[in-house]
Amino acid sequence: MSELRVGVVGTGTMGSDHVRRLTRTTTGARVSVVVEPDRERRTAALAVAPGAVGMAGLDEALAAGVLDAVLIAAPGPQHESTVAACVRAGLPTLCEKPLTPDPESAWRLVEAERAGGRRLIQVGFMRRYDVEYAALRARITEGRSGELLMIHAVHRNAGTPVGYAESMLITDSVVHELDAVPWLAGSPITSIEVRRGRPNPRAAAGLREPILVLLRLADGTLADVEMNVLAASYQVITEAVLAGDVVRIGDVGHHADYTTRFAEAYDREVQAWVDSVAAQAISGPSAWDGYVAAVCCRAGVQALTAEGPVVVDLPPRPTFYA
Repeated sequence: MSELRVGVVGTGTMGSDHVRRLTRTTTGARVSVVVEPDRERRTAALAVAPGAVGMAGLDEALAAGVLDAVLIAAPGPQHESTVAACVRAGLPTLCEKPLTPDPESAWRLVEAERAGGRRLIQVGFMRRYDVEYAALRARITEGRSGELLMIHAVHRNAGTPVGYAESMLITDSVVHELDAVPWLAGSPITSIEVRRGRPNPRAAAGLREPILVLLRLADGTLADVEMNVLAASYQVITEAVLAGDVVRIGDVGHHADYTTRFAEAYDREVQAWVDSVAAQAISGPSAWDGYVAAVCCRAGVQALTAEGPVVVDLPPRPTFYA
């Protein structure tokens, strides 16, 4: 295969960023199709990707036979049908988080992929591709500083978009820690608890924040996450408390949002995905990881109003994803 022909579905903030990335930064791939129902956004994205064609829907792009792989950055409620169509077509797919908004639909995609007999789905948990996160995971895994005891995490946003609901504290923001913390520790989350302190007087009606999220892992590790969506800037900081050391990552200055804070991680993620597709060996965050995140998000949303911890109940990991 020469250059991988990638269709980008959805060209909001994230999708437009990926169109630029695939065109200007990624090697071995090009944007062949921009799928976006909004004509203005579609036209703007096409201006960045010479040679690409614009289409209003994925079915049209699939029928045209001009795709080798698909990157999905459409709104979450559209993910199940879009990913399922790609799986049926046998196309490797990088889907931005969430894989789907709920565990039931995520599980249907897990089953669809398993029925096909090979991995096609990767979920866009980009923190796994951040250099500092990867180095911290290696340090924990190798045990050079003793066993992991605790994780302290800070996740602060500069503000909220119109229509931001309280449940999005979990589903739109803490979801990253719900993937990153067990990935770093090598142990799944078994319970989630939300604690509240003094509310921010600048928060909109119906939004009670900041919150402190407590995660218990199967190996006994305890993690806490400060989630603050009305901070002065975008900050993501993680401290790992090891038996013989404390390691802190993320002190990289203040950013407006994730597109600059994790720009390099996104570059590495998409390049690694393109390379894995070319090698026919998808190896990034899987559909199973997307399902686990959906289960954890449901427990996290329940924890927003529950007294005490909410249990995270997961089935055994399928050997397909071992």
